[in-house]
Amino acid sequence: MTPLVPRPLTAAAFAPYGEVFAVPETVGVRTSFDKGLANLKPDVPASLSIILAAPVPQPVAVEVIERHVFTSQSFVPMAPARWVIVVAPGTAEDGPDLAAAEAFLPAPGQGITLAPGTWHAPLTVLDAPAPFALLMWRDYGPDDEEVIPIPAMAVAL
Repeated sequence: MTPLVPRPLTAAAFAPYGEVFAVPETVGVRTSFDKGLANLKPDVPASLSIILAAPVPQPVAVEVIERHVFTSQSFVPMAPARWVIVVAPGTAEDGPDLAAAEAFLPAPGQGITLAPGTWHAPLTVLDAPAPFALLMWRDYGPDDEEVIPIPAMAVAL
């Protein structure tokens, strides 16, 4: 498989997978990014996690892909960090379409909300440990998260 070449993260390019958000450019302006937030399971509580994500070895090789069928998941960088998000559409057979996978490089101050059911690589930080907040809904049941191994996909940086 040809290595994925990340492109800049834009709202239009990422729209099939979820929502892009960024720090407002004007001081004091609050911008809401709640259109992409979704919980498809009634009575499941919100879950906010904080992680100090370790950088992955380079060249980047994605070996697992995951999805959260019933909930959106937001990745919110809490400090400047270089990171990449790898996503793939679903197939008619309910698996990931790895041949159509895409990679995006967020700019400083950008984050994402993945739509429910979006196949994606785990959080992939590139250069140094970086703090992230993760927001989703969880009941800690077996269907909160589906993770499957895949043939290694290279990401060309």
